[in-house]
Amino acid sequence: MRYQAPRGTEDVLPTDSYKWLKVESTFRELARRYGYLELRTPTFEDTDVFLRTAGETSDIVSKEMYTFTDKGGRSISLKPEGTAPAMRALLEHNLCPPGVVTRMSYIIPIFRYDRPQKGRYREAHQVGLELVGSPSATADAEVIEITVRFYEALGITDSVAKLNSLGRDECRAKFREAILQHSAAFLADQTQEMQDKVHKNPLRLLDSKDPAAQEAIKSIPPITDYLEDESRARFDKIQELLTDAGVKFEVAPDIVRGLDYYTETVFEVLSNKLGAQSSLCGGGRYDNLVKDLGGSSTPSVGVAMGIERAIIVMDEAGLWDGGTKPDVFVVQATESAFKTCQSLVRQLRSQGLITLVDIDGKSMKSQLRQADKSGAAIALILGDDELAKGSVQLKKLGSSEQIEVSIEAVSQKVLELR
Repeated sequence: MRYQAPRGTEDVLPTDSYKWLKVESTFRELARRYGYLELRTPTFEDTDVFLRTAGETSDIVSKEMYTFTDKGGRSISLKPEGTAPAMRALLEHNLCPPGVVTRMSYIIPIFRYDRPQKGRYREAHQVGLELVGSPSATADAEVIEITVRFYEALGITDSVAKLNSLGRDECRAKFREAILQHSAAFLADQTQEMQDKVHKNPLRLLDSKDPAAQEAIKSIPPITDYLEDESRARFDKIQELLTDAGVKFEVAPDIVRGLDYYTETVFEVLSNKLGAQSSLCGGGRYDNLVKDLGGSSTPSVGVAMGIERAIIVMDEAGLWDGGTKPDVFVVQATESAFKTCQSLVRQLRSQGLITLVDIDGKSMKSQLRQADKSGAAIALILGDDELAKGSVQLKKLGSSEQIEVSIEAVSQKVLELR
């Protein structure tokens, strides 16, 4: 029997791992510049962490979580998202006492049992940011700006931030009532389970992919029509700050996000290279989440960005720079050249050059074939004649060009020609 990766998961092969390293290192460097320190949380949490935050009616909780009972009889879930575990850690370790602003970043796997499709897996991976302790519109703008700068740093130039506000309690109550009024005829034909879910959280209907549901809610005024004066002023301020920062964005009243804990600001970044599922990431403000987990009311804003989806867009745009191809292949032409070749290999690697060498004592002809197949730009050939002269034959692979270079100068020459 030949085994394969479980459905909805994928192996990251050695020839592709450089893409992941590129995305992760770009994120880590950007997070470092803005002062976001990395947090690492366990792969699984008490199930209640997600029930209390994501909402029992959310698809994540009701359909998608990997939940099991451990040997101690506890209900445990593989984490389907990163914000709730981050807030649990923040509370447990008192990372954000009153009056303090805390910035955290993370790189995590997430697990959701859903129908696999392009860019959506049952085990997926995210990078994320959490800014905790500030109610300021500037905090929202900072997180949105970093998100856009991340995609710009990856070379994804077609992305655009879609921005909305869900307002506060009064706004949401009025909007929920509007949804129920406009969808009454549609809901009358639905199952009792569906009706109960929508009545518990009418905003859930806005995420529905059912054409009949989309038709039922098409005439609902946008939620921005119901914003309280303070929320409207705050939303305007965020747009002003993003404009000043040169961040591309559009106001999109249809952006609502799929988790119960969002308040006021919500946003997504979209790319036209992902087809119908065009969202690269999503985030927003969640001022009640820490309180939902048993802490005091703590203003917070954050974002989660899918690694796989970024890689798909970068593949489509041809943004990779050669990846894992070696810079140089050292060819040992004679047995007596072994020690000098090994010393040369160590020298080149110490200069930051990706360097390969045959380790099986194959013939010079076979080594040159290996060099060609490796994709290396340069082969360095060293035999008895070169040993006597203290030199190396430098051959540019893929061409007939070959020159002789002293061993002392070879690292610099390779750096110039690679």
